[in-house]
Amino acid sequence: MIFLKLGGSLITDKARRETPRVTVLQRVAREIQEARRIKPELRLLIGHGSGSYGHPAAELAGIQNGVRTPDDWRGFLDTWAAAQRLHRLVLDTLGEAGLPIISFLPSALAVANEGEIVAFPDEPIRKALRAGLIPLVQGDVAFDRVRGGVILSTEQVMAHLANRLKPTRILLAGLEEGVYERYPERNRLLAEIAPEDLPGIDLRGAEAPDVTGGMSQKVQLSIELARAIPGVEVRIFSGGMSGNVQAALLGYALGTRVRASRS
Repeated sequence: MIFLKLGGSLITDKARRETPRVTVLQRVAREIQEARRIKPELRLLIGHGSGSYGHPAAELAGIQNGVRTPDDWRGFLDTWAAAQRLHRLVLDTLGEAGLPIISFLPSALAVANEGEIVAFPDEPIRKALRAGLIPLVQGDVAFDRVRGGVILSTEQVMAHLANRLKPTRILLAGLEEGVYERYPERNRLLAEIAPEDLPGIDLRGAEAPDVTGGMSQKVQLSIELARAIPGVEVRIFSGGMSGNVQAALLGYALGTRVRASRS
């Protein structure tokens, strides 16, 4: 069982609002299908980021810390709608490549408490996997018991589901080759990263709007993913190079491996 995330920086141009990288998404869809042809027993759950769709809408609405007023709820809806426009494009593109893809939206299924997922039914996802289908999730808005509404990153959704579905590998495909010692300078690519390494590493966020915290939050959530299941392999790698997504799905060690600890 593999979880594959298609990062917002990979499938959209984060410097231009609501601008998809259609040819990249189509190429990645073909690579996923080819990996399944080579390895028919491959079981997948795919997630994708919001990129230049959900992040600018959420930043404009200012709902990162909660949703309470009528204006906040209008921003919540605008963010939801922007995320769904990208989700529909991803869903259609993967389906057109012949993938048996089916959508499970966090905004419809998840409940949060102070920004943390406390409920997300996994039985429908399990049934989809048993039927040979590929569940698709995304970074999304969600209702929160304390804050009214919140934004959930794809990594949060996948970490919650990982505790229940127990994937053996979690692959996070973005534009970056992996985690650098200093970001965004990109001065040294790290083969591995663990919590013990973080004090000596400078991960100063994102180069474009990212309301879920940019590279620093991505690494922290990747560590949580690694902690979720003992022995799971978590990798941050580039899906921007042709063939990389297929190679990663087939077991090649690309990018940076994220570990729960050095011990």
